Amino acid sequence: MTFPPQWNNKIEGNALPAMPSRRFPPPWSVEEGETYFVAEDNDGQQLAYVHFDDPRAAAKPLTRDEARLIAANIAKLPGLLRKP
Repeated sequence: MTFPPQWNNKIEGNALPAMPSRRFPPPWSVEEGETYFVAEDNDGQQLAYVHFDDPRAAAKPLTRDEARLIAANIAKLPGLLRKP
């Protein structure tokens, strides 16, 4: 297995370097814009935009409720991914 050159001084044997500490601290929240919802982490970092009722959309646009549900499910991810 080969690794990127920038990892050379960080690799011991075949082990990958340790993952950095969590970059997107929970809890995540959802804010509403004019035609979108945005999922944000606890520091206010915007993680995902879910657009709705956008007439410029190439495909059938999401309804406001569909977009809200998707954004709310994204915001639940940190709790679902925690190890027991």
